[in-house]
Amino acid sequence: MVLVCSCLLGGSSLGLSAPVPKIASTLNTPNFLSDYAVTRGFSLGRPLRARPLPGGQGVLFLRSEARSPRLSLYEFDPVSGTAREVLSPEKLSGSSDEQLSPEEKARRERMRVSTTGITSFDLSEDGSKVLVSLSGQLFVYTRNRGSVQKLATSPGTLLDPRFSPDGTQVAYVLEGDLYAFDLAGGKERRLTEGASDELTHGLAEFVAQEEMDRFTGYWWSPDSRFIAYEEADASGVEAWHPSDPAKPGAEIYAQRYPRPGKANVSVRLGILPAGGGRTTWVSWERARFPYLATVKWEQGGPLTLVVQDRHQRQEQVLAVDTTTGQSELLLSESDPAWLNLDQQTPRWLVDGSGFLWTSEREGGPQLELRDRRGQLVRVLLPATSGYIPEKNALAVDERTRQVYYQFGPDPTTTQISRVPLDGGKPEALTSGQGQHLALFAKDFSLSVRSESNPRTLTNWSVYDREGRRIGALPSVALESPFIPHSEIVQVTTPEQLTFYCSLVRPQNFDPARRYPVIVDVYGGPGAQKVSATMVNYLRPQWLADQGFIVVSIDGRGTPGRGRDWERAIAGNFAAIPLDDQVSALKALGKRLHELDLSRVGITGWSFGGYMSALAVLRRPDIFKAAVAGAPVVDWLDYDTHYTERYLGLPADNPQGYEQSSLLTYAAKLERPLLIVHGTSDDNVFFLHSLKLSDALFRAGRDHQILPLSGLTHMVPDPQVRIRLEERTARFFQEHL
Repeated sequence: MVLVCSCLLGGSSLGLSAPVPKIASTLNTPNFLSDYAVTRGFSLGRPLRARPLPGGQGVLFLRSEARSPRLSLYEFDPVSGTAREVLSPEKLSGSSDEQLSPEEKARRERMRVSTTGITSFDLSEDGSKVLVSLSGQLFVYTRNRGSVQKLATSPGTLLDPRFSPDGTQVAYVLEGDLYAFDLAGGKERRLTEGASDELTHGLAEFVAQEEMDRFTGYWWSPDSRFIAYEEADASGVEAWHPSDPAKPGAEIYAQRYPRPGKANVSVRLGILPAGGGRTTWVSWERARFPYLATVKWEQGGPLTLVVQDRHQRQEQVLAVDTTTGQSELLLSESDPAWLNLDQQTPRWLVDGSGFLWTSEREGGPQLELRDRRGQLVRVLLPATSGYIPEKNALAVDERTRQVYYQFGPDPTTTQISRVPLDGGKPEALTSGQGQHLALFAKDFSLSVRSESNPRTLTNWSVYDREGRRIGALPSVALESPFIPHSEIVQVTTPEQLTFYCSLVRPQNFDPARRYPVIVDVYGGPGAQKVSATMVNYLRPQWLADQGFIVVSIDGRGTPGRGRDWERAIAGNFAAIPLDDQVSALKALGKRLHELDLSRVGITGWSFGGYMSALAVLRRPDIFKAAVAGAPVVDWLDYDTHYTERYLGLPADNPQGYEQSSLLTYAAKLERPLLIVHGTSDDNVFFLHSLKLSDALFRAGRDHQILPLSGLTHMVPDPQVRIRLEERTARFFQEHL
C-alpha cells in the first residue's frame, strides 16, 4: 500500500484516519517551531557576507529584519561603532517585490541562497563603489557621495555582474553573452556573440556551480585590459524537462543535466580585449582534462588554470600565455581514489615570486609555497597541522609576511591561525570550542571575525590591524529561547575505529528512562553533522523534546579526518557509510543506558535521505522507521562530477552502482518508510523518489510518499517547514 500524504498539496492526508500523537511544545516555548521556521533557524537579522573596506573605512554587510528574508546593505563605521542602512530594495526599485528570471533562480539554488532583496554585492578594489543587482537591473552606489547610478543595460536575463579591477567598468552576462559597461561614458559593449539555449559565454556550467564550488565563468585581467571567459556548449548533453505537477499550465523548459557515463558540457576558455575584439582560445589537453575546475587571474601571476580528468584522479595546474593561448604545466597532482578541489588555491603572491597551493598527497590537506615555475619552496602547514582549505578563509598579508587560515584541532571545531610566509611556527588567534572565520580588508587595515559555539549563535566582531577588537556588526535577529542540551562524544568500536558523535537529550530528560533514538544523518562526503555549534542542534532539540534522543554520527567518507578516512568509501556508497552508522550506534548504546536501541529511527536530507532509506532497506534489524528527504535513489540519475568522483564511471564499476542503488533493495522493505521530496527539485530530481515509490509498490511494499508542491532541494517556506517537522515527529511517535 502507498499512502500519498497530500496535505501540502491542499488536500487531506489519504488513509490516515487513526489518531496521531500530540506534538509537544518545547518546554515553556510553544512558539519555538514557528519562530525557528520563520527566522530560518534564527539566522534572519544576522549580518551576512561582510566585506571590510580598505584604509580602515568600515565594513559593508547584508542584513534583513528578524522575520523577513529581504536583505539590505549596511555599513559599519569603526569610529562611532554604529551601523546604518545604505541601500534597500525599496530605495533602489521603489518596490519590495522582486522579479527573478529562471536562470537567476537556478543560480541562487546552486549557491543555496533562499533570501531575497540585495542578496549579494561587489566592491571596487579601492572600496569607493558598490555594485548591486536587483530584479535584473544594475545599480552602482558611490559611497563618498551617497549617490546611486542605474546602469542603462539592454533588456534580458542579466547574471554575475562584477567590477573591473580598476573600478571603471562592469562586466556581466546578458542572455548568455558577455558584456562590459563603461561607467564614465555610460555605454554598454557586447563582447561575444552567438549565445543560445545550448551555448553560453561567461557562465559557469551546472556541474561547476553545483559540484566544483565555481560560480563564475569569466575573469578580469589584473590591469582591466582583458577578460578570460568560459564558453560552455551543452548541445551534446541530454535534455531533461522537469515540470511542477501543481502548475500544469506553466511553460516546460529543458535542463541540460549530465548523468554518469554520459556526455558532459564541452568547455573551452577564451581571452579577449575588454574593449572588444578577437578571442584567443586557450590550448590544453582538453580531451584528457575536460573539466575546467579553477581559473585564477591575480596580480603578480599569469592566467592560471586547474584542469581535471573525467575520473578526477589527475589534475594539472597550468600557466597561460595570454598572447598565444599556449599553456605551460606548473605542477600536477594524482590520487588513486579522487582529488578534492580547493578553490582558494593557487593563490599568487603580489610580488610574483610564487603561489600558495593545497595538496593532499601526504595524507591530509597541506599548504605549500611554490615558486613561479611550480617548484616547492617550503611546506607552510604539513598534513598533520589540521589545516582546513575552507572557502574564503585563506588570506596573505605580504607586508607582514603572514598567511591567515583556518585549522581544526579536532573535526568539530575550527580556529583562526596564522603562519609566517617565510617559514616558522603557526600562531593561533582564537581558542575554545566552536567555529571561527576571519575576513580581511585588502590592505589588512580591518578584519571581521565570526564566531559560533555550543552556547551562542553566529556573531561578528570587527578588529583593527593590530588585532584589537573595536566593535561588532549589530544583529537584530530573534534569539533562541533555549540552549540545546547537546553533547559531543567519541566512541571506539571493536574494529578500533573512533567516531565523533553528538547527542541531544530532551530538556526534561529523565536519566532513569530509556528513550527511543532518532539518528539525524548525512553520512556522505563533503559535510559533517557533528559540530561544536548551537545552530546545529536547535531543530534536533525540538525533535528530542517530543520524546526522543537525537544522535548524529560522522563516519568514514566525511571530511576533517584525513585522506584515508574520507576515501574509504570510494567505489561504494552503500557499504561503509551505513556500517559506520551501525557500529558507532552500537558503541553508544553500550556506553549510555538511556539509549533504547530496540527503537531506532533515522532521518536525513539529500545524501542523508539516501542513507535513511538505505538504513531501513538493508538493516531493518537496527532501524525500525525512516523519513527520507530528497533521497538520491539511483546514482545513474545524479550528475557526473559528483557521482563519478566517488563511484567512478558506470562502465568501470557497474557493481558499485548496483550495490549503491536503493532500487536494488526495494523489495526487502519491511519497516515504515516516509519519502519526502520537492516536486521542483532540479538537483536531486523528484524522479528519484517516484522511481523508489514505484519499485516499492510493484514489490508490494507499503510506504508513504509526501510530495512538497513546487519546492526545490531547499525548504525555505516556513509553513511547509513547520508541517514537515511535525509530520516527521508524528511518524516516529507512531512507529518507534
